[in-house]
Amino acid sequence: MITARGIHKAFESKTVFNGADVTVADGSICGLVGINGAGKSTLLRIICGVLRADAGEVTIDGKPTFDNPEVKQDMFFLADDPFFEHGLTGEKLRAFYKTMYDFDDGIYNSYVQKFRLDLKKPIRNFSKGMKRQVFVAAAFACKPKYLLLDESFDGLDPLARLEFKRGIIDLHDQGSTVIIASHSLRELEDICDSFILIDDSEVKVCGKIEDALDNIIKLQVVFDTEVNESDMPFRCMRFTRVGRVITVVARGEKQELLNKLNGMNPLIIDEVGMDFEDYFIEEVRRGSVL
Repeated sequence: MITARGIHKAFESKTVFNGADVTVADGSICGLVGINGAGKSTLLRIICGVLRADAGEVTIDGKPTFDNPEVKQDMFFLADDPFFEHGLTGEKLRAFYKTMYDFDDGIYNSYVQKFRLDLKKPIRNFSKGMKRQVFVAAAFACKPKYLLLDESFDGLDPLARLEFKRGIIDLHDQGSTVIIASHSLRELEDICDSFILIDDSEVKVCGKIEDALDNIIKLQVVFDTEVNESDMPFRCMRFTRVGRVITVVARGEKQELLNKLNGMNPLIIDEVGMDFEDYFIEEVRRGSVL
């Protein structure tokens, strides 16, 4: 289990975290989301021990991560723009990771073939997507207990994204815990069971994606008289009007909210489907960031 308690981190005058708490259960695939600059990359680096928090502590299975090689052997962090030496090839990348992990050549070769990569060519000559692919292949081949990914969908074409998601699921099925920071919220919804939303220097909300979507409803309603937000029988996360059509987003038990709304005798009530991207927008909007 990954546990972070009371994390504070600032860079010069910018406070990134001011007492953030994070828990990621073993065996989960967790999506880490937030607007640009919210601190997703910083949090991943603190969790894996690349950065030291100014205050607070991160532990994995009860052991601190910072400056702890024993714990880091169970982790693989793939940065948004991974560093590599000028002459590094795919074969040299394999040899490098073999010095630190129980590297599976079969898995590596399988993804290299799927991604159609030439391991003899310098990685610097690869396209952005191909660079991402070769490091993803290495990450899967290392079979880490904890895999931390920063914007790993970026630069991947649709077929590569599909293989990437399948690889994450395969790794998860073998018992690994995965944290993925990404702006591709619909991609995260496909594979993640839980999420962490960071905003305004703190963890704003976290939990199971399914539970979060079950606890929020979006409705389009038409009344025969003018209705304002103050007339609504429950608190609205969002209330907008276009002509006679009112769009309402609210949090709570669906049937209870519908019963209250039906008490106002609307002409039409139409439930609009909510996905994880909609949920993210509403949560961030509620914090007056957008």
